[in-house]
Amino acid sequence: MLNAAASPPKIMPSLMGPTLPAKRAAEAPGIASLEVRDLFPDIPDRIYLQGESLSSIRAATERALADVDMGMIKSGDSVNLLCSEHGFSILEGEAYAEMLRTIKDVVQDRTGCENIRLRFCVGGALMEAREMVPYFGLAEPFEGRVKGVGPFDRGIPIETEIGTLYGLAKVYDADWIIHAHYDDPRETYFHRLVGRSLKAFTMSYARLETRSVYHMNFGTRSGNVVPRAIFESPFVQEKFAFTCFQVTSPAGIIGIDADNDHHRLDRRLMVNTLKSYGKMLRLFAEIDECVAVLDAGRWPWYLHAGGVTSGNLIKGPTDYFDMEVGSPRKGYPHTLNTAVKALVINHSWRELFVDLASWYPMIVTEPEVAKGLPQRVVKRAHIAENLEKAMEHAFEVAETDKAILFDGTYGSINLTPPLGEYLLEKAPEVSRRVDEELLPMWLKQRGIDPEGPL
Repeated sequence: MLNAAASPPKIMPSLMGPTLPAKRAAEAPGIASLEVRDLFPDIPDRIYLQGESLSSIRAATERALADVDMGMIKSGDSVNLLCSEHGFSILEGEAYAEMLRTIKDVVQDRTGCENIRLRFCVGGALMEAREMVPYFGLAEPFEGRVKGVGPFDRGIPIETEIGTLYGLAKVYDADWIIHAHYDDPRETYFHRLVGRSLKAFTMSYARLETRSVYHMNFGTRSGNVVPRAIFESPFVQEKFAFTCFQVTSPAGIIGIDADNDHHRLDRRLMVNTLKSYGKMLRLFAEIDECVAVLDAGRWPWYLHAGGVTSGNLIKGPTDYFDMEVGSPRKGYPHTLNTAVKALVINHSWRELFVDLASWYPMIVTEPEVAKGLPQRVVKRAHIAENLEKAMEHAFEVAETDKAILFDGTYGSINLTPPLGEYLLEKAPEVSRRVDEELLPMWLKQRGIDPEGPL
């Protein structure tokens, strides 16, 4: 059931990261791949992986929008289509870009509205928008009506049930907004999959001060009150038209979903993520020892392996879908995953390493990669001559031959055969435990009857 290493999604060149490596980690000797549906056959199958025809994405978007009410949008109105930068790192980003183009075309065809603007919202630096807009050719389909939006841009006060919060003026400077997002389960240790689909209303559409309220003033069991308060404010509700999401499983993109009722859509997305990703997350928690290899174009915590982000391994093995985690009864763990014995950096963006360099032995695959990383990381790291030497050193330091590559893959995991065999051995019991014990608990904790219609 182990195959030759899968070709990972390509990395977009960016000033946010080092130069591209001489080799992808999947080219290292001894790397194999394991299909996620060989581990769990009930994972929903894909309609799209990188390099395949985008016609499936356009057709799925058109189907999803067919039942959405767009009657509030008049031909003379203005519409801001809101996207966020991380969607462009999922399977090379072309599917997300195609979803956005299709939304624009459908809205224009059905309403006669031509003033549809793309607001490209970034997590930090506007450099992300400056690079990605031309890379994905987004200006032409929107006739140049594209603006990058960042957390330091001019704010606009939004009165909410918890007080005055600050959105970004360029997000809300239209008659209507369309929330166009994606559902990959990053940061489950923070949002806990409670209102996760609203997270962008703070982390993409709000000023830094309001983002800080979300991150710093609330804990992981209450932080989601902030985006919910913004979304449900009269100011936002008067502008909100509908939501459209790119929907995934570990196998790839499985569809597009859209609704005028965002909370109804959020429920569907939540159930899909629990059912589609729950087993993979619990399987990753079973890993007893490994080397984690970072080799994709995004922050170190947000790189995919079989659709699961590196952050979800680093924060394992705690079950953050369990809403009792963090309660007085179960407590709240703060340590990183001790099963990760070393980190190899072949490529990732340079910032947001946080405490990774002090927690794990770190090996950089080549001097050119090291030049593009922060000094606080490089000074703690071993700089290898090349990828092969880096992997050899990592195995020696970690005292294990198990390695997993976070190189952007969905559908399969690139890894070493010993880890592949280990995961295949553990998968049946993980599947049973999720089906019989954990999934029913997760659903009940979120007010959903496991025996009723999902």
